[in-house]
Amino acid sequence: MRRISALLAVCATALGLTTLAGPPAAAATGCKVDYTITNQWQGGFQAGVKVTNLGDPVSGWTLKWTWPDSGQKVTQGWNATWSQSGSTVSVTNVDWNRTLATGGATDLGFTGTFTGSNPKPAAFTLNGVACTGSVGGEEPPPDPGTDPGTGTPVGINGQLKVCGVNLCNQYNRPIQLRGMSTHGIQWFSKCYNNASLDALATNWKADLLRIAMYVQEQGYETDPAGFTSRVNSYVDMAEARGMYALIDFHTLTPGDPNYNLDRAKTFFASVAARNAAKKNVIYEIANEPNGVSWTAIKSYAEQVIPVIRAADPDAVVIVGTRGWSSLGVSDGSNETEVVNNPVNATNIMYTFHFYAASHKDTYRATVSRAAAKLPLFVTEFGTVSATGGGAMDQASTTAWLDLLDQLKISYANWTYSDANESSAAFKPGTCNGTDYSSSGVLTESGALVKSRISTPDSFPTS
Repeated sequence: MRRISALLAVCATALGLTTLAGPPAAAATGCKVDYTITNQWQGGFQAGVKVTNLGDPVSGWTLKWTWPDSGQKVTQGWNATWSQSGSTVSVTNVDWNRTLATGGATDLGFTGTFTGSNPKPAAFTLNGVACTGSVGGEEPPPDPGTDPGTGTPVGINGQLKVCGVNLCNQYNRPIQLRGMSTHGIQWFSKCYNNASLDALATNWKADLLRIAMYVQEQGYETDPAGFTSRVNSYVDMAEARGMYALIDFHTLTPGDPNYNLDRAKTFFASVAARNAAKKNVIYEIANEPNGVSWTAIKSYAEQVIPVIRAADPDAVVIVGTRGWSSLGVSDGSNETEVVNNPVNATNIMYTFHFYAASHKDTYRATVSRAAAKLPLFVTEFGTVSATGGGAMDQASTTAWLDLLDQLKISYANWTYSDANESSAAFKPGTCNGTDYSSSGVLTESGALVKSRISTPDSFPTS
């Protein structure tokens, strides 16, 4: 996106800070904890902790466990306030996940160190109550989207691949994914929680979540480990709801992706190794190259893709194109430079971005031609101008989405956020609450895009 908001949102606190002030936490009446070691290296590891409240609603909570091995220690955590005394770990809510409704869950994560072995904790408590996975003998509710029989996008389509010019499912049939892009996760993390992603999956009926991880602009370069972990957490949250996760290495300024080549190699080596076994991950290696030639973009892609393939040989990789991913149109060129000089790799697609009020007939004609020769994925589009502001252009947006439907080109809308700009799906302040679906919280753009995304998918299985 060709502009930045200045709003910052804090989603993780430093290890060892005091707990947040507030009324005393009520006792939990039942809970479940899913603890997963997501990555491990010599003397260190990363883990995810999903806490599900199975009993009465809780406002204010502390999760505790004791390490089986005295050499295990938390070094950095996110989405909560973390502390450790001896072998006992205490994890306390932050403002945005303070309340856990019945059946509500929150996803936490941390990095740690260990000496000797690294066993998982055997027992957890939530507000002093043992998390046994049941309430009064009842079975806990199932995690949404984890059973392929539930009919979720990932459950139906499985591992995706590129066949010809199409994105195809596990049955080798062309499909179209429709979903939403986050805003910069360094600013709008409060918009991406269990309530918002439940709404995106079940009410919006989205097929995918694009995770926009800026590299500059207070993003990845300021905390590579923290942002990598946050992206992985969102991948897990999408997976739990049966949605695809599009990991966006959101390069924007400077526009030459080669400026971030080493960072890209480090980042994609990490996330590809960690997520290789998942079926819901798609990699977008350069958001909007600008002020740079197609030859330079191609060179970047041919150095980054092998890094991903070394860990994850099957996932689809999406390559940005010249002129802010316009196939060169915004630079006075067109798709022929890619058609005549494609990236030397398989199972890849090419990015196209548009903003409906700024990009009209010439751009649509380019996509119509290019779609016959190149596999395209619209990883970002807006209903407004390329600045992210101005009035929504309903006629142009409708023409674009009709064309993408006709060509079975997948898309993600900018943005699933409450940014103070007309491209946002929600009115400002929405992410301070829990409603992400009703007409009262949607902007004009959000209402239009939701109406298009929430129509039934047509995923062929034979």
